[in-house]
Amino acid sequence: MGLATIQSRACVGIDSPLVNVEVHIGNGLPQFNIVGLPEASVREARDRVRSAIINSGFDFPSSRITVNLAPADLPKEGGRFDLAIALGILQAAGCIDIVKSDSQEFVAELALSGELRPVSGEIPVCLAATNVGHQLFIAQQGLIAAKKVPGSEVYGLQHLQQLCAFLQGKIEQPTSEATIENIIALPNYPDFLDVIGQTQAKRALEIAASGGHHLLFIGPPGSGKTMLASRMPSILPSLTKLQAIEVAALYSLTEHRRAEQDWYVPPFRAPHHSASPAALIGGGTIPRPGEISLAHHGVLFLDEMAEAPRQVLDHLRQPLESGKVHISRARAQVEFPAQFQFLAAMNPSPCGHMSGTKLRSNPLQIQRYLSKISGPLLDRFDLSVEVSVPDTAFFKAHLQKPDPNWSSANIRARVVAARRQQLTRSCKLNAHLSGSELQTFAPLSESLMLLFERANQKLELSLRAQHRVWRVARTIADIGLSDTIEREHLLEALNFRAMDKLLKLAFSSS
Repeated sequence: MGLATIQSRACVGIDSPLVNVEVHIGNGLPQFNIVGLPEASVREARDRVRSAIINSGFDFPSSRITVNLAPADLPKEGGRFDLAIALGILQAAGCIDIVKSDSQEFVAELALSGELRPVSGEIPVCLAATNVGHQLFIAQQGLIAAKKVPGSEVYGLQHLQQLCAFLQGKIEQPTSEATIENIIALPNYPDFLDVIGQTQAKRALEIAASGGHHLLFIGPPGSGKTMLASRMPSILPSLTKLQAIEVAALYSLTEHRRAEQDWYVPPFRAPHHSASPAALIGGGTIPRPGEISLAHHGVLFLDEMAEAPRQVLDHLRQPLESGKVHISRARAQVEFPAQFQFLAAMNPSPCGHMSGTKLRSNPLQIQRYLSKISGPLLDRFDLSVEVSVPDTAFFKAHLQKPDPNWSSANIRARVVAARRQQLTRSCKLNAHLSGSELQTFAPLSESLMLLFERANQKLELSLRAQHRVWRVARTIADIGLSDTIEREHLLEALNFRAMDKLLKLAFSSS
């Protein structure tokens, strides 16, 4: 009796492959079948679509209905195909005529009343539709986020009846306008002026933020490690439009969507140290992004790192190096971006101290505690800083006159200037420079190279660690607005190796 093809999109990782919803209405006993590798949530669309069509004022065909979701080998999940299935049935039955069906895509879940509901992955869907020049019709609730995709032609609707009236020419084109503001101002994060002392730790955070470096804090309980880390977002520059879209695309795959006021704010993720590998890396039957991907273009902070299982920590090694994570499951293989700054904090021993009257751990316990973190993972930290508890005299002096040079606003201004210098020079942050690029963009003089070689032999640094020290020195020079790396820049970079010193001290007796 009738055949119709409506275009929709699936969601596989951050990709949105095109799905042709083919609907055939033929003779036979009333029956409604959906084929094309649908999951249970897709098969349940039969009841949702039937009720939505009836409650939108149309007659549901009393015939044999077959819906094919092509390609047939692509797993389909969720209610994202509801709207396309309903429109296919209405067009095959002759109720409506979609003239531009080859250049229009429909992605939304249907309520029993015919109301359109948002689905996961609106940003990847909008990106894919925009790349091929198609119009996209979604639920009204997802319009603001989708309209931020440059060049998109996306329309938000509230009801199936409204969409059908537009397709039949009975109403004006549904609005594609949405209130979109490029909000650059950062939220009201805690200020670094609240932190007493810890000048070296603040300096390390400034360097890390400027060059995109990984940073490890080591210190006793109450020294302010978590307090310092929680203020990291206050000194990070705003995301670019492209970065904001990438981050929003990842968040749209989860139940935690990016709020409009946070659109250009770098993400800051702080999972508990008991998080599972799947929670950190991502996973599931249909893989979803984990914490490292949700921290893309932002910061992942892991407090009490030594308390996390070693197996979980070692899962971070490859993403820290490559900036992406590949997840393979029986039904899907996806790749998520994971270019994040790793910020971690830990105690130097099980009791939290390395010396003094509060030390209650013997050397064997300390060695076992530090051995929870593998050498290859420690090798991926560009900076490691010892954080000590300020004394009472400094506490009183700080209350009288805090140093305005260490306010979050002033630090952020220096970070922005340093990043601008890096992007102008090499189009990337210093933390992402390769070995050959270091030779090009961060050359060392002959005298500095000799100094660097002696320091490497004394500290027994691996080749990876040497490159990381080199990158940190280039960042320190950028903060000082220096075109070349000087002796003081390299020495300061070598000074941020507290973990190497701690390991030598802990294992010197063995």
